[in-house]
Amino acid sequence: MQIKIKCYIPILLILLLSSISIHGQETDKKLPLKQVLDEISTLHIITFNYESSYISDIKVFPPPTELKLSSKIANLEKQTNLVFKRVSNLVITISKPIKLCGYIKDASLQQPIPGATINGISAYSITDDNGYFELELNSLEELLTVKHLGFKTIKREVKYFNLEQCGSLYMLEQHEQISAVLIDAYLVKGIDIEQDWTTSVDYDKFSLLPGLIESDVLQTVQALPSILSVDETVSNINIRGGSNDQNLILWDDIKMYQTGHFFGLISSFNPQMTQTASIINNGSDVSLNDGVSGTIHMKTESKLNTDFEGIIGANFLNAELFSNIPLGKKSSLQVASRKSLDEFVRTPTYDVYFNRITQNTEAEENTSEVTNSNQDFNFYDASLRWLHKLSDKELIRLNFTLASNDLSFNETANVEDISRTRQSSVSQNSLAFGFNYKRQWSNKFNSTFNIYNSDYELQAKNVDILAGQLFLQKNRVSETSLKLENVFKTDLWQHKLGYSFTETEVINLNDIDQPRFVRRDEEVLREHGAFLQTWFNNNSFSIRGGIRANYITKYEKLLIEPRFSIRKAISENFEIEALGEYKHQNTSQIINFQNDFLGIEKRRWQLTDNDTIPIIRSKQASIGLLYKNKGWLFDAKAYYKTVDGITTQSQSFTTKYESAREKGSYDVYGFELLFRKQFKNLSSWLSYSYINNTYTFENLEEIEFPSNFDITHSFTFGTTYSNNRWNISAGLNYRLGKPTSIPLADNEVIDNEVNYDEANNERLVDYMRIDASALYKFMINKTFRSEIGASVWNIEDRENTINNYYRVNNISATQFSRYSLGITSNIVFRLYF
Repeated sequence: MQIKIKCYIPILLILLLSSISIHGQETDKKLPLKQVLDEISTLHIITFNYESSYISDIKVFPPPTELKLSSKIANLEKQTNLVFKRVSNLVITISKPIKLCGYIKDASLQQPIPGATINGISAYSITDDNGYFELELNSLEELLTVKHLGFKTIKREVKYFNLEQCGSLYMLEQHEQISAVLIDAYLVKGIDIEQDWTTSVDYDKFSLLPGLIESDVLQTVQALPSILSVDETVSNINIRGGSNDQNLILWDDIKMYQTGHFFGLISSFNPQMTQTASIINNGSDVSLNDGVSGTIHMKTESKLNTDFEGIIGANFLNAELFSNIPLGKKSSLQVASRKSLDEFVRTPTYDVYFNRITQNTEAEENTSEVTNSNQDFNFYDASLRWLHKLSDKELIRLNFTLASNDLSFNETANVEDISRTRQSSVSQNSLAFGFNYKRQWSNKFNSTFNIYNSDYELQAKNVDILAGQLFLQKNRVSETSLKLENVFKTDLWQHKLGYSFTETEVINLNDIDQPRFVRRDEEVLREHGAFLQTWFNNNSFSIRGGIRANYITKYEKLLIEPRFSIRKAISENFEIEALGEYKHQNTSQIINFQNDFLGIEKRRWQLTDNDTIPIIRSKQASIGLLYKNKGWLFDAKAYYKTVDGITTQSQSFTTKYESAREKGSYDVYGFELLFRKQFKNLSSWLSYSYINNTYTFENLEEIEFPSNFDITHSFTFGTTYSNNRWNISAGLNYRLGKPTSIPLADNEVIDNEVNYDEANNERLVDYMRIDASALYKFMINKTFRSEIGASVWNIEDRENTINNYYRVNNISATQFSRYSLGITSNIVFRLYF
């Protein structure tokens, strides 16, 4: 009997395994969905509500019984493409997904908007070049958010869309009421001409310019006619032949005295924080003071943000962070910061920039007996903007910004057979805050009160290790200002009345320890201003006129400044304009010695003394003709400007008159031409500028001679391709070399000084640069999107001479030159969420 049982054991095992196998195969077979739902309903005590037609022909693999209910539902959703929605603890509804399609269009132009995002809870989509989108959604109550930069955000539940056909949804552009666009896409998308005669850059709509992968305002403006930088820095922008200190730079109505990182090679204003920028070179609004050559006004976003947004990015120079934080329904906060990468990694781009700023300075090469080491440079900035809606009629804005540049290096030498090391350094810092209050008293009347404080400091510690000497230099500016502005509007008229007060303090310090020498100069200037302006504007004719009265208390001086602007449409395609203004300013940047502040940033701010440093005053007038039709644009302007009260110290002389201390004036006349052709996704332009810029200094050897900023001819050619994925741009910049003075042939040195020929009778070699850049944008998922880009500056690696100077070498004069950036590449990556 025992033997028989042993014989049956293998048979029993085979039958048992077969049973298990058969059971497993049965569970792998598809079953009717209704049967599976009934089993789940019984097991989990749940009820499924559905139309029988939805599931009648559907079969599924039963989910494993050991799974939780939520996992089983997720499993069935994947298999059936049906929507399971739990409406209570005991009921789950089953429905088919909702298919939605449509076209997103511009409400004003009736054109498709590519690249718009449509976000829901369960799905997202991006419109194509035709503005078309489609997606599948789970519920009619699902809220969709439609967004595109430069347009007002739309939020709408699915049930309010046309689900039976692909309809059109129209988006409205996001514009301030008084800033209606006169010319759209003046150069490229995002650069427009407003009806108040300003050139506006809207970075929400901005595509790309050659050589740029950042929305750097002070680089962007140099693409416009008659705006350039003779030394290729953003801190030395020349508008219609003026020097850099004659530009008024505003950030959310705060005057800024520092404009660059890398001591001028890139802007110190965080590009993620700046939404728009206005560029004004004539016909200024009467509420603006200072800036006899021009105004660049950067602004942050002016509306409350209801959605959290963030950006993390890095390029070969810095890392950046930006966040847009809603604080309830009545407040929103924007914060942004950038930090250089030098402390973490030294990139080739960083090396090129560093070598450029230290070129021909003590930081690059010291005397033969002194060795430099541990060269270090870093920069950072941080910005904050807070908006709070006190009521439906009241809005307040707070701003804060700081920026810093720090360069240091060690100097080592043998002093009395002992090796000694000391550190030299130069730093540049800004700190500013502002408060803005606006009240809308009625539909026609509003008031704005603005107050700010702006502090700037430039400091250098220059060690002479051989002499055991330390030279400390400081230049500090502290300015406080308040302004009250009242505006009354009707359909065709706008009237403005206001008052401003500004107090500016400038401190200059020179401190030498051995032999002991200290000189500290402190000056304070207070100015009151009152202004009145009237503006009539309809579709075909616009005229704005106003007057500003300024009173400088220290000198008991009253300055009256009229301003006007006129525009008239003479046909459907042609318009003419005429602009004029009087302006003044009380501050200027001067150079005492070329080696001040280690020669890195040798300019210092100085207040007028109404004598040797006069109040700078300007008069300017211009006329223009504009033609636009079917994507073609032709814009021509002729202008004349005279500026009185300049000094030789403020004009960046490095050759003849480098040490002169005289006051004078300059006169400029010129014209600007711009041709632009816009296709569907392509914009190409050619601009030309002619300038005749002449100095007048009564007490110099030559009373009249060409200005240091007399760039007689300059050309810019560029083209940009843009769609919802790609921005690609390339272009060329060419201009005549800047004027310079050279030593007199065969008699170069007299009394151990360079003997120069006539002032500015020669020119440097012509400047030419070819740039290219590209950005690619893509969606990672419905939460994250990204962009990656690359740029090449000066593709040909052309050695452009931007300045020269001479030093005595025995009986001859040796020439030294400073050069622009060579070929410089950069790469950027950003993550948006």
